[in-house]
Amino acid sequence: MSDTIYDYSVKNINGDTVSLAEFKGKTLLIVNVASKCGFTSQYTELEEIYREYKSQGLEILAFPCNQFGSQEPGEAEEIKKFCSLTYDVSFPLFAKIDVNGDEEAPLYEFLKGSLPGILGLKAIKWNFTKFLIDKNGVPKERFAPTDKPKEILKDIVKIL
Repeated sequence: MSDTIYDYSVKNINGDTVSLAEFKGKTLLIVNVASKCGFTSQYTELEEIYREYKSQGLEILAFPCNQFGSQEPGEAEEIKKFCSLTYDVSFPLFAKIDVNGDEEAPLYEFLKGSLPGILGLKAIKWNFTKFLIDKNGVPKERFAPTDKPKEILKDIVKIL
């Protein structure tokens, strides 16, 4: 297993391969998202934080996921349109992925292995689980879906 996220590549929402090494030197908040979730309104706070702290090196990477209550049923174009029109999202969106199970994205296997959840369980419990990554690509903290973005802002700012 890798020591940093920089060894991973992912597909963006347009289907293009992106090496996470492109984000070297940035503080990252990686979030599995969904358009029809009780936590979907967190997009508002995520966007506010992104706009305020992007110039200081923050990037928010959003990974749509349909594994929890089928809350992200749409295809890439629908997801992009929803995020743009409903929440004016400007942070990077990626292709829909699995965060648990046989088809889980290697990035999430790494994140969960680096930062297990409560009681050491690795599985992602729901949409809007957040991983905070330092400027060296090392996972530092894992936050539950119920942790609102503004509640974890102090943790983000601490490592910016």
